[in-house]
Amino acid sequence: MANIELGGGASPSDEETQLYADRVKVYPKEAHGRFRTIKWIVMAVTLGIYYLLPWVRWDRGPYLPDQAVLLDLPARRFYFFFLEIWPQEFYYVTGLLVLASLVLFLVTAVAGRVWCGYTCPQTVWTDLMVAVERFWQGDRNARLRLDKHPWAFETIWKKSATHLTWLAIAVATGGAWVFYFADAPTLAKQLLTFSAPAAAYFFIGLFTVSTYVLGGIAREQVCIYMCPWPRIQGAMFDSDSLLISYRDWRGEPRGAHKAGQSWEGRGDCIDCNQCVAVCPTGIDIRDGAQLECIQCALCIDACDAIMDKVGRPRGLIAYDTVRNLEAGAPNAEPLRLLRPRVLLYAGLIVLVGIIMIVALMMRPVLEVNVIHDRNPLYVKLSDGGVRNGYEVKILNKQYVPRAFKLGVTGLPDATVQLVGHDSGVVPVPPDQLKGVKLHVALDKEGVRALPDQATQFQFVVTDIATGETMEHNATFQGPPKSGAK
Repeated sequence: MANIELGGGASPSDEETQLYADRVKVYPKEAHGRFRTIKWIVMAVTLGIYYLLPWVRWDRGPYLPDQAVLLDLPARRFYFFFLEIWPQEFYYVTGLLVLASLVLFLVTAVAGRVWCGYTCPQTVWTDLMVAVERFWQGDRNARLRLDKHPWAFETIWKKSATHLTWLAIAVATGGAWVFYFADAPTLAKQLLTFSAPAAAYFFIGLFTVSTYVLGGIAREQVCIYMCPWPRIQGAMFDSDSLLISYRDWRGEPRGAHKAGQSWEGRGDCIDCNQCVAVCPTGIDIRDGAQLECIQCALCIDACDAIMDKVGRPRGLIAYDTVRNLEAGAPNAEPLRLLRPRVLLYAGLIVLVGIIMIVALMMRPVLEVNVIHDRNPLYVKLSDGGVRNGYEVKILNKQYVPRAFKLGVTGLPDATVQLVGHDSGVVPVPPDQLKGVKLHVALDKEGVRALPDQATQFQFVVTDIATGETMEHNATFQGPPKSGAK
């Protein structure tokens, strides 16, 4: 433990400041109430989605994978139900991330750290790990006694059962993650027969260790010291943000209370510390807003239960605004939702959402790219004509095979010859990119008619089945015109 001396010439016995403090283990007590019920539901839904989503099937036809959510790295595709994202379309992912961030900003501005308290993966898995610990070792007091008790058979088997269950959850978490990157049933068989790729075992091990350490061991330390969100979310609060708060105007002065005693001249808080006992980060909400508070609302459930027992109204700890806390009960105001920052975030969400929808609606199912041969730029033919070489890449984004015919416009009397396709038809498999080499040639008279050495024209790609066409600009290179420098 490091210390520093304060004041000039102070001796080591003078006042000192600790630069490091040992961790005080938190033993959260089980809470009961509406917010705890909400958290159980959110945990079940989010974990259910995470573990089961790779097994959901989505029929895309006979040529494509039928896994609903799949990040296919070898094929460089991201499948999300009806949506398929190619590498050149990563802006869709960027748009979704921007949209998610704006929703998080909006929710934070309205109701504080709801994400942290209910849906953050660290919160969800920590809740699960604590529930496992409580199952094997008992509630708060039982766990405290167990940790203070000398090592004995009871301590060993309860601790061992807890950690083995944590490891099983961690392995399932790592295993579920790799299923998003390959066909889940196939990869599951390979994992069980030890024939899966080495990368799969590596990432399962990596996520097993991280889930076990962060969810089972570190717990609140991740929220307090590792996560940057508590340090920036304050910028999104204002005096009208709903935050979990202790209403000191009602609770103070606090103190113990016995049945039959008068409530005159004192507050409703009986100083039972139940709000502290259920807190997963071990703070006292009565001390005011704190970085460690994840706004999980379990202290509300604990306090409401005590208020019911002592016959006082609920809501001593509740969602409230800084404005109302400062004003006190008689001057409390209704919640102001239509505030500048709320309107700003909501407007940006609508704007980004509209852009995403329009982009998806205008998304082409056929893309064409043309690359001109650079060496040589053109070839002189024996009859005085000129030939240019090109590579045309056709991207078929539909889930069925398609056949295309290539032609040109803007070059009168030009001839097109496909290399390796005598029929003049280019078949492209479903959801694939195919490149074809071709030559565009002009005879001697056509070369003379060229207005410039470099002449613009268009390739025309036609879907034989539907007649759909797409044009792509290209340049035809000829010899220097007479008189050109």
